[in-house]
Amino acid sequence: MPQSTEKTRKRGSKYLLVGSTEACSGKSTTILGMTPQLQKRGLDIAYGKPLGTCWEDAHTDGIDEDVKFLAPLLHLKENRLLRTILFLDETTIQKRMVGEDRVDYAALLAQTLATPGGDLVFLEGPGNLDEGSLFNLSLLDMAECIDAKILLVARFESVLAVHKLVSAKQRLGDRLLGVLLNDVPSEQLEIVSTIVKPFLENRHIPLLGIVPRNTLLRSVSVGELVHQLQAEVLCCKERMDLMVESLTIGAMNVSSALKYFRQRRNMAVVTGGDRTDLQMAALESSTQCLILTGHIPPVEFILSRAEEVEIPVLSVDLDTLTTVEIIDRAFGQVRLHEPVKVQCAYQTIGHHFEIDRLMAKLGLETAVTLQ
Repeated sequence: MPQSTEKTRKRGSKYLLVGSTEACSGKSTTILGMTPQLQKRGLDIAYGKPLGTCWEDAHTDGIDEDVKFLAPLLHLKENRLLRTILFLDETTIQKRMVGEDRVDYAALLAQTLATPGGDLVFLEGPGNLDEGSLFNLSLLDMAECIDAKILLVARFESVLAVHKLVSAKQRLGDRLLGVLLNDVPSEQLEIVSTIVKPFLENRHIPLLGIVPRNTLLRSVSVGELVHQLQAEVLCCKERMDLMVESLTIGAMNVSSALKYFRQRRNMAVVTGGDRTDLQMAALESSTQCLILTGHIPPVEFILSRAEEVEIPVLSVDLDTLTTVEIIDRAFGQVRLHEPVKVQCAYQTIGHHFEIDRLMAKLGLETAVTLQ
């Protein structure tokens, strides 16, 4: 082990809370993308999610599903995974409100992290600045409890997002180490670089990363759509790993549909089970799956053609509006649980995030040299 690493560890572990201004902003993706870069620099990384928001029906092992998913990808040993101290759901909130739950969760968090492990401990924070407040586990609560710095991940649609960042700085103060702007549309990149970044930096809000919008990271697998819609898979069950980047509703005449379909790519097409003309048009376009509503089975030649072009056909016992609402929610809650997204996250965050600047702000700049 390099001597400089030993010196770093004698100073104790550093804690970095990765938070966000709103849920599904890319916290897990950011941690996944940063960790290999830090490990290349010789840092020993630990990871946990104190406030659990993702679990299976039984979560008796005390570890959030996001943590269990990322652990092998980050090559973390079991002693570098931190226990989730509270799973946030309606039951836990109600127990707190009626006084059944009087646990001092801030003290429990401090106790959990009492034994240092690793040079840098990543803690994935709540979905926004307020979540967890009822249990004294908001982002700021955690940071003050364990003397941690905060990296804030925020999606950027337009300059309107700056309001939330300025407000976050006012609330988090010196705990805010920096910001990563995620999912920046291509037409906004120049504005972010030339206007937003200087503005934030002048207000002591370091902008450590500008990550362009990536359609793959925003996509949803066909398998996830099957799960969310509780759909019946009529063909191509082996193609559940196909990634859907956009949603199209087939409700127009076939001539207009063909023109529209040809302008889209990697789409899911939702249409009525009786619209054979639109179904065939979708199968001749850049379609990743065809979703038929009303639980009306397609005619045989549609399934035959779908098998030929290897496009899954799903059937749902739902109307079109409900189907679209469920799919929209799925796009709003995209997860990393597909290998192709993992590789994309490694490359995207690794390329667009200032790892060395982060290390310097955490006091880890002299820890090691690149191996």
